[in-house]
Amino acid sequence: MSLAVAFQKLSKNFGPVRVLHEVSFELAPGRVTGLLGENGAGKSTLMKILSGYETATEGGFAIDGRPQRFTSSREAEREGVVLIHQEFNLADDLSIAQNIFLGHERRKGWLLDDRAMNAAAQDVLRQVGLDAAPTTRVRELIVAEKQLVEIAKALSRKARLLVMDEPTATLTPTETERLFALIAQLRAQGVSIIYISHKLDEVERITDEVVVMRDGRFITRRPTAELSRHDMANLMVGRELSDLFPPKAPAPAAPPLLQVRGFTVPGWAQDVSFEVRPGEILGFAGLVGAGRTELFEGLLGLRPASGGEVAVAGRTLRLRNPRDAADEGITYLSEDRKGKGLHVNFGLRQNLTLMNLKRYARPVLSPTREHAALVQAVEDFGIRTGNLQQKASALSGGNQQKLALARVLQPQPRVVVLDEPTRGVDVGAKRDIYFLIQRLVQTGQAVIVISSELVELIGLCHRVAVMRAGHLTATLEDDMLTEENLIAHATGTR
Repeated sequence: MSLAVAFQKLSKNFGPVRVLHEVSFELAPGRVTGLLGENGAGKSTLMKILSGYETATEGGFAIDGRPQRFTSSREAEREGVVLIHQEFNLADDLSIAQNIFLGHERRKGWLLDDRAMNAAAQDVLRQVGLDAAPTTRVRELIVAEKQLVEIAKALSRKARLLVMDEPTATLTPTETERLFALIAQLRAQGVSIIYISHKLDEVERITDEVVVMRDGRFITRRPTAELSRHDMANLMVGRELSDLFPPKAPAPAAPPLLQVRGFTVPGWAQDVSFEVRPGEILGFAGLVGAGRTELFEGLLGLRPASGGEVAVAGRTLRLRNPRDAADEGITYLSEDRKGKGLHVNFGLRQNLTLMNLKRYARPVLSPTREHAALVQAVEDFGIRTGNLQQKASALSGGNQQKLALARVLQPQPRVVVLDEPTRGVDVGAKRDIYFLIQRLVQTGQAVIVISSELVELIGLCHRVAVMRAGHLTATLEDDMLTEENLIAHATGTR
C-alpha cells in the first residue's frame, strides 16, 4: 500500500529563474512527513512536480525505486499520488459530487451514473465531517466547506501518497481534530502523507519527521521529536526568530472610532453591537458559520443588512457598498485572497492602486506615479519580488498577502478590517504582518482582526469579541484572553 519517494537532484526553472536547486532527499513509506519552509521556499512547486502538475527541468524522482516523470495529475493519481491544493481547484457551478468525480465520472452504459456518484460522495463527505448534500452547488459553500470538499475529493482517489497543502488554513478546531483523526486512520492503513503547514503546533503534533526547505533548496530532514517549534521556525528562516508578536501597547483611552449597534445580517448575524477605539486591535473569534465574515460583509454593503446603526467618529453612516465604506474611512481585506482580495492576473502596480485610482489620475492616470507608489509599498511592506512588472499570481502567498494589505491601505483608512490576514502565510511573513498591524494602530488607526487562529488573536489583540450562531456572546479583555476561554464562549460551554 505505502510507497517510498526519493528526489534526485531535482531542479526547476520558470523562464530564467531557478526556483528549485538540485533537491535530493528520501521519504520513508507509511509515515506523516511535515514539509516546512517560508512562502517561496519551493515546497508547493516540488509537490506539484511529484503530483504531475509541473515537470522538472533537471533531475527527477523515483517511487518505490522506479524513476517516474508524470506529465499530468491523472498519471500521478494512477500511481496513487494525490495532491490537495492550497488554493481551491473546484468548479463553483458544479455540485459537490460532480466536483469530487470530475474527470473520474462513473457511468451506467453511455450515461453518467449520478446516483452512484452521489452515494459515493456522501460516504467521503461523512469521513471528512461535512454535513452537506452531494447535490449542493459548490458556490453555495463557505470557504471552510470548500476545503473539506477538496479533502473529500482526494480521498475518493484511493491515494497511496497524499499531499496536503495547508489543509487546516480555514478549518475550525473541531474540524481540524476530525482531520487529524482521519490522518491517523490513513496512516494506520499504510497511506504515506506529506503535510505542508505553517502551523508548527500541528506539525509537532501529527508528523513523524520534518523536511525543511529554504530558497528552493533542501536544508534538513529530522525526526519531529528532535525539534521544538522554535527550532523549526529558525530552520525555516535561517536565523534566530523570536518575539513573533510585537509588544502590546495599551490602547489609548479615547472615544470609539467605530460604533456598531444592533446590526443584523439576515441568516447570519443578529443584533450585534460592538465598538473599537483608535489605536486598538479588536479581534473576532468564532467557529466556522458563526457569522463573523458575513457580519462585516453586511457592514460594508457586500450583502444585505436589515437593521442596526453604524457610526464613525460619532457620525451615523449609511454604507451601501464598499466604495461608500472606503470614502468614510473603512476598508476590508477579504479572507479569500485570490478570489476577492487581489486580481491575480493583473500586475502589482494595478493591484496596489485599484482602490484609490483618483489619487493617481489628475485627470489622466499616471503610470509613473503608480510605479513610485509600488516602489514605496514594496519597501514599506517588505514585499519580496524580483520584478516589479510581474503579475500578482507570480508572488508567494505571504507576499500576495502583503500586497493585498498595502492595497486596502491605499485610501488611508481610519478603520481597517482584516479577515484571516495570515491564512496560508509562513511564520516569517506572519511576523512581518503582525508588526505591520502594530504600526497601523501606532498611527491612530483602529484595526479589526477576524481569525480562526486563537494564538494569533491572543498575541495580537487588546480585546476579542466571540460570536456563536450569529450572536456576539462575549467580549474578552486582554487579561481574560486564553484559548480555553475563547473556545468555551465559541462553543457555548460557558
